[in-house]
Amino acid sequence: MITLYHCDAARSFRPLWMLEEMGLPYELKMLPFPPRVFAKDYLALNPLGTIPFMIDGETRMTESSGICHYLGITYGPTPLMVGPEDPAYGAFLNWMYFSDATLTFPQTLVLRYTQLEREERRNPQVATDYAKWFLGRLRAVEAATANAETLCAGRFTAADIVIGYALRLASNIGLAKDFGPNVAAYWSRLQQRDGYKRAVAAEQKAGQEQDVAPRVRA
Repeated sequence: MITLYHCDAARSFRPLWMLEEMGLPYELKMLPFPPRVFAKDYLALNPLGTIPFMIDGETRMTESSGICHYLGITYGPTPLMVGPEDPAYGAFLNWMYFSDATLTFPQTLVLRYTQLEREERRNPQVATDYAKWFLGRLRAVEAATANAETLCAGRFTAADIVIGYALRLASNIGLAKDFGPNVAAYWSRLQQRDGYKRAVAAEQKAGQEQDVAPRVRA
């Protein structure tokens, strides 16, 4: 069975959502944040001490968007994936990489310098600059959703899952108020999906069962 290590609201929500959309069996293991500090035995499994961490047989993975891609290919076929034969394949891959490298990265700096660092190390200027960076890059999503319900291929795909998590994180750290109208409507639609709701419920249930206090995380 697939095992996914997860922190509340962390990037590991991407593969959790993917698992729920695909209806795959899995075991969810919740950790406090940061796991490398509060769960030192976790380093024996994942030397990076980062979240997510997925185990599937002999496969070990740490990259959230990559895990989504792996699940779709390994356990497909599924309409969540877009293949090389599809004209939207390039756009699909671009969104998959864009989700972390361009959208999540600047938000981690906002989170770090407004909430995670000790008071004396917090830096409002860094947080403001990287919030602007994120919102500037979000223009791509605003444009893509101007006349479409989803990002590519005319249907909901893993690209919407990985970009959707970036919007979830933005909402958690107070940036949703600056979403453009198209992004705001798109984010609202994503939250109405049964797969998203099941992933949220699984996260909450696992946190309660394993007595892990919820926290805002990247």
